[in-house]
Amino acid sequence: MNPFKTYSYISTIILFLLLFFNNEQVLAQAIKTAKRDTVKILPKSEWKGVAGRPYKPNVPVRITVHHEGGKVLTVNDDAKQRLKNIQTWGMGPDRKWADVPYHLLIAPDGTVFEGRSPLVVGETNTEYDPSGHLLICFLGNYQQQKLDENLLKVLTNLLADQCIKYGISPKEISTHKDHSQQTTCPGEDIYSYFKSGYIVKEVSKLVKRKSR
Repeated sequence: MNPFKTYSYISTIILFLLLFFNNEQVLAQAIKTAKRDTVKILPKSEWKGVAGRPYKPNVPVRITVHHEGGKVLTVNDDAKQRLKNIQTWGMGPDRKWADVPYHLLIAPDGTVFEGRSPLVVGETNTEYDPSGHLLICFLGNYQQQKLDENLLKVLTNLLADQCIKYGISPKEISTHKDHSQQTTCPGEDIYSYFKSGYIVKEVSKLVKRKSR
């Protein structure tokens, strides 16, 4: 066998593999860029959250919407401090949770904050098992306050982003009370948009548009 021909043949294969994998990387980056979040999520450091403790791993296959259910929270109140208080209480002796119980949290002005990692199972005061759920929570009490146009837009866009990110069908979006008989969460105002079918319909449209 001619060693020069062998060398040339091997070089051609190596060149092909390099080009192939480089193109794969470019393609992957293009897909990642095309599917990047349209709703900005502020990191834990923004609200001075501490790292969570080890807990059960999670693979999100559905999305469940909650509200905090405590005191009314307005745009003039300190949402970051409220979130920090929830984490401190949840990780304290009363609950002994691994972290703030939700994965993403929405303030009254539409700011979205990072909670616990989506790859860690969330936690709840009620009887349902949140394994496989991505938990999104509104700070405040939506039995007593209402979503405005901005919050509704933030919610539907955030839901669409997460559906695309984790390959979740919009049909797998629901609320806390859909999984538990012990709660009215996420409050009547938020729930009305789910009950009417508005949320799933709008998120389906957004996912289709963003995935083109």
